[in-house]
Amino acid sequence: MKVLKPKRPISAGIILSYRCTGECKHCMYACSPRWENLWMDRDLFRFAVEKLASFSSQLYRGVGDRILGVNYGFHLTGGEPFINFPLLVSYVELASKIGLPSIFVETNCFWCISDEIVRNRLMMLKESGLHGILVSVNPFMLEHVDFGNVKRCVKIALDVFGYRNTMVYHPYFYRQAEEIGVQGKLSFEEYLRVASAKNYTITEILNPSIILPMGRLCYKLSRFYGKRGFKSYLGERCLDELTRPWHIHIDCYGNYIPGYCGGISLGDVRRIDEILEEGVNLSDKPVLEALSGGIHELYKLSVEGYGYKPIDEGYISKCHLCLDIRRYLALEVGGFKELQPVELYKYI
Repeated sequence: MKVLKPKRPISAGIILSYRCTGECKHCMYACSPRWENLWMDRDLFRFAVEKLASFSSQLYRGVGDRILGVNYGFHLTGGEPFINFPLLVSYVELASKIGLPSIFVETNCFWCISDEIVRNRLMMLKESGLHGILVSVNPFMLEHVDFGNVKRCVKIALDVFGYRNTMVYHPYFYRQAEEIGVQGKLSFEEYLRVASAKNYTITEILNPSIILPMGRLCYKLSRFYGKRGFKSYLGERCLDELTRPWHIHIDCYGNYIPGYCGGISLGDVRRIDEILEEGVNLSDKPVLEALSGGIHELYKLSVEGYGYKPIDEGYISKCHLCLDIRRYLALEVGGFKELQPVELYKYI
C-alpha cells in the first residue's frame, strides 16, 4: 500500500494540550503534568473547527446540539482543558460562532472544589455556546481527584446542561466508586483492596469493555492481564482504525490522529483536504506504510530494519505490540514523521 485513504471525520476530539493534573495509569495519550505547558494556538484551532464544521454540516443538520456521546459530536479535551479556563471559554465561543455542532468538554473535575465555582464556570461555558460536558470517572483519576469533586460536577451539570447532555464516562465506575464507599482520593492499590473486599473481581474492576488494553495501561497495569507472544498478533490488522471516520483527534501540535491511536500522525491537519482527497502518501512514512499492511508488516520492519527485540513475557493486546514497537522506533531510532508527538513516547 502506497497511499492510505482515511474517511472524512464525522466526530472528533480536539486535544487543546497534553498537559494534565494527573498521570493516569490507563491514559491512551500519555497525558501528564510533565508535558510542556503548550496549548493549541487560536489560528490552528479556528482552522480545525472550520473544517470539522464543514464536514459535519450535513450529518448534524437539523439536530444541532442534540447528538452528544463519546463517539458523537465534537469534544474539547486534553490533557485537562480546565487548567487553562480562559482559553477554554474563548475557544468554546469561537467554535460556537463558527457553527460547530454538538460541542462538549471533557474534564477530570480537579477544579470542582465548590458549588459556586462549578456553577459559575459551567454557566459561563454554556453561555459561550457549550452544549454539554463529559465527566471522567475511573479508578485511576481518583488517585489524584477527590470523588466529591466528581459528584459535585455531575450534580450541577445535570442542572445546567440537563440529563441528555451530561455524560459520565463511565457510569459503571461512578456506581462502583459509590458502592465501595470511595471518599476523597484513593490510590489504585487501596481501590483494589477496598473493591476486592466488596467482592469485586479484578475483571470487574478493570472492566475490559470500558478500559481498553492500550496506551499507558500496557506498561502500568499489564500484570493484571494475560499475555501472549508476538506471534499471536501477527495476523491482526489495523486498517479500520487508521481510516475510520469517528472519534478521530487533532492535537495541539496540529497532528491528525486516527481514532484512539495516540502517537500516530497522518499528517498536519492544515493539509486535511489533501489528506482526505488524495490520501496519505506512505512513501516517506515507513512505519505507517507497514502498519497499514498489518501488524506482521510492522513487526517485520522493526525487527529486520531496526533491531527491535520482542518482550519475553509477551503482550496483552495487538495495541501493546504496536505501541511497544513504535516506542522503540520513536525513542531508539528516531526520524519518523508519522510517530508524533515524540513526547508521547517519553511519557507513556
